[in-house]
Amino acid sequence: MAIELTLPKLGFSMTEGTVAEWLVADGDQVEEGQVIYTLESDKSTQEIESPMTGRIRIIAPAGELYEVGVLLGVVE
Repeated sequence: MAIELTLPKLGFSMTEGTVAEWLVADGDQVEEGQVIYTLESDKSTQEIESPMTGRIRIIAPAGELYEVGVLLGVVE
């Protein structure tokens, strides 16, 4: 079962954020709870963890600004 990685809403007023850096490569095996990317919002930088163990497929490149809910990748 695959899980979609969407840009999370980290604060009440957050509408967009920047994927600052992917800490894993496309196709890597990731573990549940492993930090996979950093997310910058207007107020903070957060480390985002993988929701499950599996292989990651990155869709959205780092360094770009995305709206909350945009599909960033998939863990299969």
